[in-house]
Amino acid sequence: MSELAKLIYRVIQEQRARNSDRPALIGVSGAQGSGKTTVCQLLEGANRPRFVQFSIDDVYLDHVQRAELAARTHPLFVTRGPPGTHDIGLARRTIERLFAAGPDDETPLPRFDKIKDVMKPLSDWPVARGRPEAILVDAWCLGALPVPPSPPLNVVEEEDMNGVWRETQNEFLRTTYADWFASFDAIVYLRAPSWDVVRRWRGEQEVTLRGRALTAEEEAWIDRFILHYERITR
Repeated sequence: MSELAKLIYRVIQEQRARNSDRPALIGVSGAQGSGKTTVCQLLEGANRPRFVQFSIDDVYLDHVQRAELAARTHPLFVTRGPPGTHDIGLARRTIERLFAAGPDDETPLPRFDKIKDVMKPLSDWPVARGRPEAILVDAWCLGALPVPPSPPLNVVEEEDMNGVWRETQNEFLRTTYADWFASFDAIVYLRAPSWDVVRRWRGEQEVTLRGRALTAEEEAWIDRFILHYERITR
């Protein structure tokens, strides 16, 4: 078990010692590619069925829903990832079902198809049986606070010169997301050493997802994609 996994395991045990009557709800936060999903999956695999895991990436709004959000607010919301592009209600309902589960109850755990940009069919969702001891949720923005207004940081933000996209994210962070973040027993944050490292990690993550080297077009897509996350990540 890695040192990070051992740390998170200790956090779980500490929370269980304080309250053993319900699952410990533990968040793992960090930049794209920082390993948060991997460590949560490893902990779940080593402790199944006592631990269950899902990611904020598993509750994205699909491309149609984001297009509708973009039409109401700002065109940049067509890109998944920033606050506002997740179905936080689905995440919370899943957690509530796990909290209330009896020994034989089954709880489907959401899964998103990033290649097709839609939720996977319910038949493809893994199922948790019973009530777990710990629920692990990883999210790049978990615990994030609204960011004060400032000039655009990058070329993506230059497409938001009036700040509507950035302020709408802030409003989501103040409301829907803040309410959800407050329900966690503990949040472990993985700090990236630099923004350049985040770009490299994100590229490695995409290679793993696709199972092959990236084309020049896909590399360019990543260069732009990560800029949607830069302000809050920094």
